Amino acid sequence: MRTSTPRTSTPTSSTPGSGTRETTVGIGAGAATELGTSDMVLNIGPQHPSTHGVLRIKLRLDGELITAAEPVVGYMHRGAEKLFEARDYRQIVMLANRHDWLSAFANELGVVLGVERMLGMEVPVRATWTRTLLAELNRVLNHLMFLGSYPLELGGITPVFHAFHEREQLQAVMEEASGGRMHYMFNRVGGLKEDLPAGWYGRVRAAVASVRSRMGVFDDLVLGNDIFRARTRGVGVLAPELVHAYGVSGPIARASGVDFDLRRDQPYLAYPELGGVLRVVTRQEGDCLARFECLLEQVHNSLDLADACLDTLAGLAPGPINTRLPKVLKAPEGHTYTWTENPLGVNGYYLVSRGDKTPWRLKLRSASFNNIQVLGELLPGTLVADMVAILGSLFFVVGDIDK
Repeated sequence: MRTSTPRTSTPTSSTPGSGTRETTVGIGAGAATELGTSDMVLNIGPQHPSTHGVLRIKLRLDGELITAAEPVVGYMHRGAEKLFEARDYRQIVMLANRHDWLSAFANELGVVLGVERMLGMEVPVRATWTRTLLAELNRVLNHLMFLGSYPLELGGITPVFHAFHEREQLQAVMEEASGGRMHYMFNRVGGLKEDLPAGWYGRVRAAVASVRSRMGVFDDLVLGNDIFRARTRGVGVLAPELVHAYGVSGPIARASGVDFDLRRDQPYLAYPELGGVLRVVTRQEGDCLARFECLLEQVHNSLDLADACLDTLAGLAPGPINTRLPKVLKAPEGHTYTWTENPLGVNGYYLVSRGDKTPWRLKLRSASFNNIQVLGELLPGTLVADMVAILGSLFFVVGDIDK
């Protein structure tokens, strides 16, 4: 029987110009040499199209696996909190309006509720119910944007066209009431800017009915899509412990089973009387799919709340929609914290007054600022391919992060 001996690495001596060279022969037929690798740092942003604005995320990668993630914020910082101190109580509404440009009405609401509380002011009943109606319409507008843009980030272009079609119907009635499409500037200390146009409530009811009739598109087109479900189910699971640790709120927290909603738990406006209609939508899975499902189901409930507000308004006697204010409005000395359930989560204003016509301090607690910090916990251990799916499912606005 023939036997073979393993080949060894044999250096061949050579002299310059001799035409011979040193050769190395591997030991064994299947031998391989390990390649030395090192982590790579990858910057997502600050102008990446998947980030809804100017956000930077610093990723550390081991191949395709994310080992560390650091959200870097501040590229859009406007210094709004400092500007609050140089504007009177009418002017700060304009500054507060803009940090979450998809939730402008809700942003205004927190400021005026805080000032009214400091003044001990009672707002007319019609103003309270109309504010509640407009807040829920604003919530639907916000959620429809993400219901369309999130599938777009995962490669599905059709849902965004449906989302903008439905948004336009609600935008039309919001614009008719306030004159603005994004920055409504309709809230005032003591009520609303002015009374609503004749027949406006009827047109709102028709718009709400039209949007509700077409919401099934998202159930069939998005949730019924196997590719969408494969990209989102079990991806980016957020544990309830992290929700509490980072102060995450809104639909993102409720998708992880954290059953908290200020409209029910610390009610304001007309929400105490809407307990039979208000449903706090929750899920237990905490993944990207659960966050999308919460957003979609919450739209259905907001449309129901809008109808309930319209029913109540139809039965109210005619009356004022605002309160007459003095030419110079001064809040008494003291402090108060006002928080509301904005579309993206808890939005809070800590107002400190020294009896002047401007705030001494007005601290803004925005929902997206807390929500985005949890990326440092969510992204490590996932693949780069899932990064955009996780990032988009946090439903944030960069202006709401940077304030």
